[in-house]
Amino acid sequence: MGYAKGRAKRRDILDQATALFGEAGYRGTSLREIAARCDISHPGLLHHFPTKESLLLAVLEHRDEVDAEWITLGDPRGAAALRRLVDLVRLNATRRGIVELFTVLSAEATAAEHPAHAYFVNRYRDLVRDLETAYSTAAVAGDLRPGVDPALAARELIALMDGLQIQWLLDDTSVDMAATVDAHLRTQLVS
Repeated sequence: MGYAKGRAKRRDILDQATALFGEAGYRGTSLREIAARCDISHPGLLHHFPTKESLLLAVLEHRDEVDAEWITLGDPRGAAALRRLVDLVRLNATRRGIVELFTVLSAEATAAEHPAHAYFVNRYRDLVRDLETAYSTAAVAGDLRPGVDPALAARELIALMDGLQIQWLLDDTSVDMAATVDAHLRTQLVS
């Protein structure tokens, strides 16, 4: 298989695994199902991803790479970085499969034996730290309202975004995730 074909097949596997993990969760999805959706054999899938765990971690890392590349475009800091999250939430409203995947897997991964447990522990730790830094930077710049605690605000924003995703997955016609996050940030930021 040529290099370009191999990369295209790997991308197809990641896309199909993302969809299936989002629909049925990690535990409810088999490598054979993913291989069938990709129109390849089970051994063919194992050539690209030798274990189900390696595939799951590749799916999660790919999602993070795409989001990180997009969210850090232009290197926003402080209030600008926080406002960029509104755009990310708006983008997520066009990517139901990604939102399903994240929501299902983050809930499943609360079990210590889940293969993505460490990934989610680290992800949330890093996200809290990064958001706290953004809020602190906004405070130093005079862009944060008095009385807003950066550490608490970081956790509140994560809880709001994750909770909105669940509500949106249950009824995407009545939940505007981006507008709600934007309204929340307006109560915290000066301008």
